[in-house]
Amino acid sequence: MTFEEWTRSGLPPLLRFATALCGSAHLAEDVVQDVAVKAQRKWSRIEAADNADAYLRRMAVNEYLDWRRKWSRFVPRAEIIPAEHIADHADRTADRDQLLGELAKLPRRQRAVLVLRYYGGLTDNEIAETIGCSPGTVRAHASRALASLRIEFTSNPVTEVVHHAY
Repeated sequence: MTFEEWTRSGLPPLLRFATALCGSAHLAEDVVQDVAVKAQRKWSRIEAADNADAYLRRMAVNEYLDWRRKWSRFVPRAEIIPAEHIADHADRTADRDQLLGELAKLPRRQRAVLVLRYYGGLTDNEIAETIGCSPGTVRAHASRALASLRIEFTSNPVTEVVHHAY
């Protein structure tokens, strides 16, 4: 697959993934743009990789984590671009916004683990490979993140939001 072919077929899913990861469509566009520039420079290495999509997803996660380190004072407004058009009801939108707002409060690695697991559908081993840690660390990050979300949501009357957000 050429870089041009990937930009037509692989860029939209990477942008949706980055939007869930970053919590902001504008930031996701910046992250994916930076990834695309870097990917074009080393396309022969990416093309030779066993799983080019996983390689590019890891690049997006790394770019997001680098961005978060540089701009740690900015808390992005959480929004997600759905893969396909769905009817959004007010309650579901409010629940999703609340969940994404809580995700934005998590430390960057915990947020990355939850997005990779629940939005990206990756296993602990795949997540560990993507963010560069052990599977045990992935499970620890997920456990801490979910515990933080549970604490926030149990103190809030909307407790079903976690089950309906995605």
